[in-house]
Amino acid sequence: MSIKSDWPVKIGLLIVALSWFSFTLYEFSLAIVNRVIVWPIILTDVPGAVGLGFRTAAGFVAVISILFYLAKRDLSGPEAIMSLRWVVILEAAYFVSFFPSGLWGLTYDVTYLSSSFPSGLLIVETGLPCLVESTVIPVVLVMLFFELNPKKSAKDAIKWGLISGTVYLFVYWFNYTSQWIADIMLSGIGFVSLYPINALGFALTAVGLLLLALFAAHFSQRTLGKEILTKLDLKRIGVIVTGFGLYFDLTFLLWILFGSVGGWSIWHTFFVYHNADLWCLSLPLVGLPLLFKNQ
Repeated sequence: MSIKSDWPVKIGLLIVALSWFSFTLYEFSLAIVNRVIVWPIILTDVPGAVGLGFRTAAGFVAVISILFYLAKRDLSGPEAIMSLRWVVILEAAYFVSFFPSGLWGLTYDVTYLSSSFPSGLLIVETGLPCLVESTVIPVVLVMLFFELNPKKSAKDAIKWGLISGTVYLFVYWFNYTSQWIADIMLSGIGFVSLYPINALGFALTAVGLLLLALFAAHFSQRTLGKEILTKLDLKRIGVIVTGFGLYFDLTFLLWILFGSVGGWSIWHTFFVYHNADLWCLSLPLVGLPLLFKNQ
């Protein structure tokens, strides 16, 4: 089965953009109140709140651009590219804001708070993940920003778009798997092995996300030479986008159905209560229509 209309993809894009903007605006508002006004932590929370402001602006630009698209008041080529460049550079600024948290995670002695905390806990849970996402993702996004130029060939823009998407998946795999490893460091391997639900969640993250990232890398490697967007395999892109969104859907559903199995955990606190990417729950609304879209 295939679909000829663009409307399922258009509506999906609008819902995802609205989810991205509204959820990030909500998180930004909470961050301003809790992390800047009430309990300001200058080194980590204040930069994080500023970063959420950049991402909120990126989501707003995305929503406005898609609304123009739906209203058939299409932006010109240069205007559309300029909008996309703003989204890309603001998203890069958002990830840079994690750099101070990465430094803090590498240097802070968590055993000062409690002798029950392993000495390397914050390095695994905060330091390395924040340093990786605050350096690797901004680098590829800045490269994409410079290649998004109406005066240049689309080939390099497609190349860096594919590289950026693949890097996102690997970084998120590393980041989310690190939270599980931190829980194992804190509570022992029994936190996963003794609870089937936790074992399933760990497998979805450590194995599932890795396989999806490897699939995206294989797809990108085979697609790097494409010179126009119409040559891209939309169905494979749909598989990647849908798979990434379903990871969030399934993981969140496990928490709704079973709660924090085994008691309080770093993983559930991070994923459910301090996860600025839960808007990704809506990604299948774009990915699924792409699976059935005519090329």
